[in-house]
Amino acid sequence: MQQLVLDIGASVAPTFDNFVPGRNGELLAALRRLIAGGGDGFLYLWGAPGSGRSHLLRAAATALNTGGRTVHYVACGRDTLPDTIAPGTALVLDDVDQLDAAAQITAFNFYNRIRDDGGALIASGALPAAALRLRADLVTRLAWGLVYEVHGLSDDEKKQALKQHAHGRGFELPDDACRYLLDHARRDLPSLLALLDALDRQSLAAKRAITLPLIREVLKRREVRGVRGEG
Repeated sequence: MQQLVLDIGASVAPTFDNFVPGRNGELLAALRRLIAGGGDGFLYLWGAPGSGRSHLLRAAATALNTGGRTVHYVACGRDTLPDTIAPGTALVLDDVDQLDAAAQITAFNFYNRIRDDGGALIASGALPAAALRLRADLVTRLAWGLVYEVHGLSDDEKKQALKQHAHGRGFELPDDACRYLLDHARRDLPSLLALLDALDRQSLAAKRAITLPLIREVLKRREVRGVRGEG
């Protein structure tokens, strides 16, 4: 019987330090300035699924909270917007394009309140602000602040991200393992990192190093289950 192992290598919390910026250095700097109190407090970022939007928003929410701000992080379409917000609140809206009609009205009202009382609003979506299928007045507000596209990583940058994530979980990932994962698994970064977490858990349970044979076994098992490369 296989021994159950506590997941002592739990998933690493998203931070700015463990985000591989690639071509997103200017965006990362803008987020840091906003959190430090610079600028007008409004930022909208957009990009394809897996580009790192959620990582950045969760990292921003954590940094704002650590700095003493009241923060509401909302995964739109899954979480519910708060009923009210206090003066100076930082509102972080992930996947703002998933807001329903009622939530769009609430978000619009919150935007105006944040503008008047010195709060902050960071939002993300899959499309540029002007292309969002939301209320026109909300779209206009989102486009008024800083707007950045989140650029996906190159293969070399994904290798760097995999190695960095592995290091955060307490092990080193060989170059050949990185190449194999990129060649044989789903290539978006969230799926790759989730797969790396699964490999780490299997490695601990089986008391085996993460080598190509173990990677092949895990990928084969996941392929048979019909969830190849997913976490």
